[in-house]
Amino acid sequence: FTFEMHHRFSDEVKQWFPPKGSFEYFNALVLRDWLIRGRRLLTFSDGNSTSRISSLGFLHYTTVKLGTPGMRFMVALDTGSDLFWVPCDCGKCAPEFELSIYNPKISTTNKKVTCNNSLCRNQCLGTSTCPYMVSYVSAQTSTSGILMEDVMHLTTEDERVEAYVTFGCGQVQSGSFLDIAAPNGLFGLGMEKISVPSVLAREGLVADSFSMCFGHDGVGRISFGDKGSSDQEETPFNLNPNYNITVTRVRVGTTIDDEFTALFDTGTSFTYLVDPMYTTVSESFHSQAQDKRDSRIPFEYCYDMSNDANASLIPSLSLTMKGNSHFTINDPIIVISTEGELVYCLAIVKSSELNIIGQNYMTGYRVVFDREKLVLAWKKFDCYDIEETNTALAGTNKTAPAMAAGIKTHNNSS
Repeated sequence: FTFEMHHRFSDEVKQWFPPKGSFEYFNALVLRDWLIRGRRLLTFSDGNSTSRISSLGFLHYTTVKLGTPGMRFMVALDTGSDLFWVPCDCGKCAPEFELSIYNPKISTTNKKVTCNNSLCRNQCLGTSTCPYMVSYVSAQTSTSGILMEDVMHLTTEDERVEAYVTFGCGQVQSGSFLDIAAPNGLFGLGMEKISVPSVLAREGLVADSFSMCFGHDGVGRISFGDKGSSDQEETPFNLNPNYNITVTRVRVGTTIDDEFTALFDTGTSFTYLVDPMYTTVSESFHSQAQDKRDSRIPFEYCYDMSNDANASLIPSLSLTMKGNSHFTINDPIIVISTEGELVYCLAIVKSSELNIIGQNYMTGYRVVFDREKLVLAWKKFDCYDIEETNTALAGTNKTAPAMAAGIKTHNNSS
């Protein structure tokens, strides 16, 4: 499966989000036909181009078509959580946006998930319909409602496909879900049985693997069943939680040999490190920076980028993963324009809980989340290019397998 994501001002998206403030323009969309022609991939019915939306927390979004008749939702993609949910019979949803709202009474293919379903993990409290509640790390950010099943509309180059998926009918949202983070829903890509990738693999439609490509201009792709290529680098997943890997060495000009574990998480906009690694990496970067420091919240290590600055001498940053695979950070900084001034900042935020490699440090790569082989793999990649990749559809040999910054699942009781 390959999902299409749109930039802020695409024809599909601009009708939902009226102009609000100033944003980065992402005006190039990948054309889906020449990317998937002949590869026999299943894709969302709307295509396979992807793009980041800076006005909505720098996260990657895609358009999904759900129900009968099909209704489109623009959802944030999040490898750090499991549940796919959309606004539904809203008691409290994002008030500032004209969004699609799922109506169970309209879709003729809708089914409620009952309490005896294996995916129902909450007590029903006097009702036969399964409730859910998911809380996220960001302050008071959550979604709750009931679990449902309905068809998700997909296609190959030759035929249309309808796959039944389980999702959350999100009746009450709170916190960041009421403004910039996933106002039209969230697409969890985690390993639990309830996630859509798990459902598609369990039904034998694709191999249990997917990839996301992160272009320098915010344009990319997400492909289900994609196992990458033979020349990619990889590192094993730790068993828990989702997509956790081990970093054995960090290089910021000089080498730091301290080992730590981190989540590879597309649902976090920026990269987070806990002390002492945060301080060690940041101070190493600072000792090599040639420009005047100018700290800006939330980034502590920012520097002047005026005409006489030495921004061309920005220190490089790379990671060595367990297994001795190397991951070079292509964009270690973020450039901020404020009051007519330009500054560049080391795009790492100090964390008190988790080390997270956010989607900003995945730029320039196709990242493969191989859930069969239990490895994270990556390769430098231009998301506009066509490349033959190893995909496995039903009946074939399966031998190989930014929500706003800081919003992460910590209690999924669905």
